[in-house]
Amino acid sequence: MASSASTKPIFSSPIISSSQPKSSKSSNLSFLSSNTFGVKPNNNINNLKLSSQQHSFVVKSVLKTADQTKQTTSSNNVAFNDEKPTILVSEKLGEAGLQVLRQLGNVVCAYDLSPEDLCKKISSCDALIVRSGTKVTRQVFEAGQGKLKVVGRAGVGIDNVDLQAATEFGCLVVNAPTANTIAAAEHGIALLAAMARNVSQADASLKAGKWLRNKYVGVSMVGKTLAVMGFGKVGSEVARRAKGLGMNVVAHDPYAPADRARAVGVELVSFDQAITTADFISLHMPLTPTTNKVFNENTFAKMKKGVRIINVARGGVIDEDALVKALDSGIVAQAALDVFTEEPPAKDSKLVQHENVIATPHLGASTKEAQEGVAIEIAEAVVGALNGELSATAVNAPMVAPEVLSELAPYVVLAEKLGRLAVQLVSGGSGIQSIKVVYRSARGPDDLDTRLLRAMITKGIIEPISNTIVNLVNADYIAKQKGLRISEERVVVDSSPELPVESIQIQISHVESKFASAVSETGQISIDGKVKYGTPHLTCVGSFGVDVSLEGNLILCRQIDQPGMIGLVGNILGEQNVNVNYMSVGRMSRRKKALMAIGVDEEPNKEALTNIGAVPAIEEFVFLKL
Repeated sequence: MASSASTKPIFSSPIISSSQPKSSKSSNLSFLSSNTFGVKPNNNINNLKLSSQQHSFVVKSVLKTADQTKQTTSSNNVAFNDEKPTILVSEKLGEAGLQVLRQLGNVVCAYDLSPEDLCKKISSCDALIVRSGTKVTRQVFEAGQGKLKVVGRAGVGIDNVDLQAATEFGCLVVNAPTANTIAAAEHGIALLAAMARNVSQADASLKAGKWLRNKYVGVSMVGKTLAVMGFGKVGSEVARRAKGLGMNVVAHDPYAPADRARAVGVELVSFDQAITTADFISLHMPLTPTTNKVFNENTFAKMKKGVRIINVARGGVIDEDALVKALDSGIVAQAALDVFTEEPPAKDSKLVQHENVIATPHLGASTKEAQEGVAIEIAEAVVGALNGELSATAVNAPMVAPEVLSELAPYVVLAEKLGRLAVQLVSGGSGIQSIKVVYRSARGPDDLDTRLLRAMITKGIIEPISNTIVNLVNADYIAKQKGLRISEERVVVDSSPELPVESIQIQISHVESKFASAVSETGQISIDGKVKYGTPHLTCVGSFGVDVSLEGNLILCRQIDQPGMIGLVGNILGEQNVNVNYMSVGRMSRRKKALMAIGVDEEPNKEALTNIGAVPAIEEFVFLKL
């Protein structure tokens, strides 16, 4: 089988990719939905049909961006329409932001709208700007009747916007993720200092007519270790300020580049090392399925007795009942909280009322400067979208053209799942920096646009432990922000050109693996996959060939090649009511080492995984969520 390889950089940024198709090809692709086309991976995506609503003004914007000489008179693109767009602002926005909006369109400020009133007003609007109080539901998009082109969220979180409905109706959603960074970091430091010196409790005591100097003796911050959990924009700013206070700062973040941390004087460490060595722990991680209640009874039990915790990130990362127990037992000496699982928390909340807790009502971004900055940032994003510009803060996107989607859909699912698998195989605190993607295909560069696949690999790698939503619009930008160097290589193979891709391989260099067998002979974590019968399959892990459908979850076991292993592991899972949907064994040579890949529908409990690890012939194993 003849093959050849080629790698051509097309960006001057740290992101490297192969050559792209000519501009005439690019018009077939628009943005990518934030949830993989809005269908479940196990749907029959080869028979997918898209509605005409999914071709919107944003698609036309892509055409305009790709070729400025092409003009359109479509009423959907307000940039080419004589009539000014109408922009509805449903919650208070800074005057500076309103001025930006007024330069483009007619601005209508209508606050405290009921859901019914919002639906009535939205039918005549081209854009909507909200904060956290307005729920932009499917009913709102339906009431927009296709006229609503962009929703701007003045802030970071987009929990109050139905992204799936927005995508279905061709409405772009943008947010303002950077303007409140300093405000949130300052509030974190304020809580840290107030907690260390009992400011809140002493203030309340003095106002109650008491003078209790001996009761409110605090602790010094100089020389103490602060663990910053999440070294993104806010976390890194907190670290800078804590260093200025004379604190020793360590951080945990699987994506933070080690050189960026070193520049701040911060050491990147593992999760367990961070929480077991810290005197203070400051939380700056997003709320994802991975981080939900990540600080729980087991986590608190590993901490130093008398640790102090600050949270200005998301309330759901802490199991609040477990924190109350840790406070009562003295494991956690104090907590300073700006965010809660439910906001506002109950008036009789044991956590809020605890004498060793300082609580504020989600004030992280509440400075005059931050509010003005957010207003300007979201206004500029909305104006840019209405003018047909691509936004780096876009958090969703309409579908690709139906003919392209029908061909690439199963490969897009494969790409995202390989990304999710690859990142879960990484261990240690060094962070991911270098990723190589190898496409094996019979097609030439002009007949295969890999931007969509690259975006989904980036999505799979970043989203599991980040609140960043990745799509075709922002994939390269987000990768650059995370310090990821992504390169692509195309290997031309002698196969049918009817298949856009024969296989996809992901290699991650300069990292340690939690599953040593995933490391190839050249030292990188390496996994391969292909589409078989319309379904993504894992075909290689490290140097071991396997064949397992990427549905449900996955267990990988390296074992001694001997009879009875499949039945033994299958029985362990069966005893815990875990259904096996696929199983494959690959080996290097007979009766030597083998790798067993097991697809399971449910997540095995701790007992099942412990029993698998206790099998003498199993040398290592790992459970991976898909």
